[in-house]
Amino acid sequence: MKLDATALRYLTPEEFRVLTAVEMGSKNHHVVPTQLIAQISGLRSGGVNKILGELLKRKLVGREGGKDDGFRLAYGGYDYLAIRSMSKRDTVVSVGNQIGTGKESDIYVVADAEGEERVLKIHRLGRVSFRSIKTKRDYLRKGQSAGNWMYLSRLAATKEYAFMKVLHAHGFPVPEPFDHSRHCLLMSLIPSFPLRQVANIPEDEVPVLYSKLMDLIVRLANCGLIHGDFNEFNLLVKEREDGGVDPILIDFPQMVSTEHENAEFYFNRDVECIRKFFRKRFNYESNVWPRFSTILKEGKREFELDVEVEASGWKGGKEGKVLEDVRFPSFFVISN
Repeated sequence: MKLDATALRYLTPEEFRVLTAVEMGSKNHHVVPTQLIAQISGLRSGGVNKILGELLKRKLVGREGGKDDGFRLAYGGYDYLAIRSMSKRDTVVSVGNQIGTGKESDIYVVADAEGEERVLKIHRLGRVSFRSIKTKRDYLRKGQSAGNWMYLSRLAATKEYAFMKVLHAHGFPVPEPFDHSRHCLLMSLIPSFPLRQVANIPEDEVPVLYSKLMDLIVRLANCGLIHGDFNEFNLLVKEREDGGVDPILIDFPQMVSTEHENAEFYFNRDVECIRKFFRKRFNYESNVWPRFSTILKEGKREFELDVEVEASGWKGGKEGKVLEDVRFPSFFVISN
């Protein structure tokens, strides 16, 4: 699903009311009856039917066949509702070009009310199999179904915003988070390029970059966190004026606590991803790399960030406060 913001500025308040009604009606209905949409929106049935027809043409809602007479919210409509929420806060007033896409997200350049360029990340879980999502997104509840990908996308965006906010506040090299709504996350635009695209860097910078990345893995662990997907696809490289490069860390929904039952596996996998990349890309292999057992033995905790955000695997004995307002949102139901 590609974001088409062309019609966003032309949607009327009544159309947004109907779109919001479809969203709210999804609490108890996979397909929201037209009568319920009219009731929630507070508009006349005749007017609602006309508006639904227009929203259907723009692919903001979908029509289900069979016995059910009703509509479901499409990703396009969910995009519009999220962007409209941020536009009311003046954090997003225009949408530019798409600058990236992946299995689970789309990335766009946007601008705020002052013309400052930002990055809008739109989570789109569902492009890969649910088994893959369960593997990478450990925070999904045991026995939970992927019946509503929008709900899972919203959960991923909320978790990423929480992680990014706390990491940025503690000086980690991550984008600055500005806003989020539903499945969308707004962050700073950092002039950089993906590590996977780096073909050559000065020879003397290769071991320096390797050390910075390993130090970053260790520092996260010393704060109680493991990235879980620390590789060339989730790392950016920013060039300095002196010719050196600094890493920027992105993509956090899958982060876990160092108390997680599989923490050592995730930590070692992160380390091995970097070692493998440097062997293949730069023909560089170091005899030094961090071990999870050593970090636990030393027990040096800078901060307890896993406790602060109640990351997956944290043995606090309760659900995360950061996520309590989204874990069971008022307008989504997980269908089995």
